Amino acid sequence: MKIRRKRGNLVSSSASLMRDNAFCFLMSTLGNPANIFWHECPVGKAEREKLLNQQGCVVWITGLSGSGKSTLACSLGRELHTRGNLSYVLDGDNLRHGLNKNLGFSAEDRTENIRRVGEVSKLFADAGLICIASLISPYRKDRDACRALFPDKSFIEVFMNMPLELCEGRDPKGLYKLARTGKIKGFTGIDDPYEPPLNCEIEIQQKDGVVPTPHEMAGQVVSYMEGRGFLKAQ
Repeated sequence: MKIRRKRGNLVSSSASLMRDNAFCFLMSTLGNPANIFWHECPVGKAEREKLLNQQGCVVWITGLSGSGKSTLACSLGRELHTRGNLSYVLDGDNLRHGLNKNLGFSAEDRTENIRRVGEVSKLFADAGLICIASLISPYRKDRDACRALFPDKSFIEVFMNMPLELCEGRDPKGLYKLARTGKIKGFTGIDDPYEPPLNCEIEIQQKDGVVPTPHEMAGQVVSYMEGRGFLKAQ
């Protein structure tokens, strides 16, 4: 009986080792870029843009919580829809219910959060859509990494340049209050930094102390896009 148990353990250990080696080989193969190839399809971005009569791009809206990012995103989406342009909004909070639900708010998770959204935005733009990404995206290097995904300059960064006092006064989700009382750690603008863009395409801010209306903000973005030909096919 003892011999059988030993042989059984030996066989079991050998089988386990073989499975582990096979798994490691599989993972190393999958992770090797030499074994991954880009597959081209006969219908490309230009054909899709011609079909939609617009140019695929991403409008990346960044700013503090409560600065009006989601408001602008929805207003812009409505304005583009009215004009006959197809767009889709990627909202940071909504994405954390699905695509990014396994991510927290550490610096590493924030970076991965933005990386994923950048890659999805690139797919939407390649499909010929106008992708509206609305996220705090506090770190400049992460936003710049997303911009680098669009060498054709179809990345439009919109900075909601609203003062912290205004955003905290709005506090639509009650998050600033929780952060001030220490119930939320690492909250952007309170105990975690926000790095404003250095060379954004569009900056939206108060005018004589008055915040532009959603319609006015959307109009500012639409005017920029129209002036650079994004709202019609090449």
